[in-house]
Formats: sequence, structure tokens, C-alpha cells
Amino acid sequence: MNDKTEIFAALLGRAALDVWGDMPREIQEALFETAVKGRVGDREELARLLHDRHPRMLHPAKPS
Repeated sequence: MNDKTEIFAALLGRAALDVWGDMPREIQEALFETAVKGRVGDREELARLLHDRHPRMLHPAKPS
């Protein structure tokens, strides 16, 4: 990626972190799965970061 793309990716990433709790669950899941694709070692750490910033109380679990 070029420098501008890296800057914009970082801006979008920070924005996504800021509004994560306001996003519909389907969007959260799509972004999360895309972010950790091929990065198995980062999956749990990212999930923990998101949970710490935006507790699940904001979005109850999907009905089974």
C-alpha cells in the first residue's frame, strides 16, 4: 500500500474502534473477520480489546 492508503486505513480503523458499539452486530462480525483473516494469533487479542472498549451489554448475543 502507498503512504496515503496506509494513512486512510489507520483513520478508518480508529473510526471503527470509536463507533464499534454503535454498529449492527452483522457489520461488527464482518469487519472483525476481515481484520483477523490470516492472523490467527491476533484474533483473541483484538476480540479482548473490542470487548474492553465496548462491553457486550450494548449488543446482546444473537438468539440461537
